Amino acid sequence: MQDVYITKTAAYLPNKPVGNDEIEDYMGLIDGKKSRAKNIVLRNNGIKQRFYALKKDGTATHTNAELAAQSVRELFDNDPNQLKNMDLLCCGTSSPDQMMPAHGVMVHGCLPESESIEVVTPSGNCCAGMHALKYAYMAVKTGDSKLAVVTGSERTSRLLHANMYAGEIESLKDIEEDPYIAFEKDFLRWMLSDGSGAFLLSDKKNETGVSLKIEWIEGVSYANEVETCMYMASEKMENGDMKSFKDYTPAEVIEQSIFSIKQDVKLLSGNIVSIGFKKLNDIWKRKGLTVDQIDYFLPHMSSEFFRDKIAKALVANDMDIPQEKWFSNLTKVGNVGAGSIYLMIDELMKSGNLNKGEKLLIAVPESARFSYVFALLTVC
Repeated sequence: MQDVYITKTAAYLPNKPVGNDEIEDYMGLIDGKKSRAKNIVLRNNGIKQRFYALKKDGTATHTNAELAAQSVRELFDNDPNQLKNMDLLCCGTSSPDQMMPAHGVMVHGCLPESESIEVVTPSGNCCAGMHALKYAYMAVKTGDSKLAVVTGSERTSRLLHANMYAGEIESLKDIEEDPYIAFEKDFLRWMLSDGSGAFLLSDKKNETGVSLKIEWIEGVSYANEVETCMYMASEKMENGDMKSFKDYTPAEVIEQSIFSIKQDVKLLSGNIVSIGFKKLNDIWKRKGLTVDQIDYFLPHMSSEFFRDKIAKALVANDMDIPQEKWFSNLTKVGNVGAGSIYLMIDELMKSGNLNKGEKLLIAVPESARFSYVFALLTVC
């Protein structure tokens, strides 16, 4: 088995950063009214700015595939000849541009300079980017790939634009109900951001500068224990079952905003931290890890609201990593879902602060049906 290294990282954030006071200029007003939830959600999530792949009139500036492809090009210094050396492409996202074809092959299609290669698309949400990384890691480790590229990207802004809810608002007016969308839909309009990150994986570390050796990657799902928390293109029934968009009429899909993203906030708050850190505690004990061994802790947080909850969970599980070792760029890039951990590692790699021998512990939770991926990297 080969050692596997992240030898280069790249990030692509579309257009200019959007501050909190500008969000509704881009996301639009639902029924011409300002959101009741916006200020409460922003106060709790701590995000100061984010990026949208759209203009103020709601028209798109990039597809998700284009965002991912741009970060891939930057891995190779925008050199078409270097791009030909890639022999595997793995792309994770929770917001593909279409259901078919797969997101990964659409990214490949945006890279006509590359060769005909294996392309893999893990499905999922925030963990999709980590699943892409694990596939590429295993491919390089077994010798099936020599130079693999992985991406994590999102383009959720169009899904959250006010015009996505127009049919539902008109339906509510017809039955004389208050034409405000439910909190589980409005909540996410102030949480998510667009962008992409990419890693280059090799069985050889850089001759100069730093590389990140992937020591291990482990994932777990608790879908056998907990019902769905975050969903799209479906509706959650009172008994917890999910009803697919395929089982609605076209009119119902519009009237009920079935293609909007929704989240059961109470289920999220009560489970996302407590469940996930059971797995990390198991890994911690099995690997014989100690707090002193960890130099950087990179938790993917959808909101700064969870920082204190994570800290308490670490203490409760005898993994009290002090917050001066934590690293997050959530407040300045927003929650980019499957791309968030890529953007965090890219910033660290380019900071000049990493020293050989240091270890990075990664924790990526996914609330959709409560999945988690953890990893350990060593600077070398």
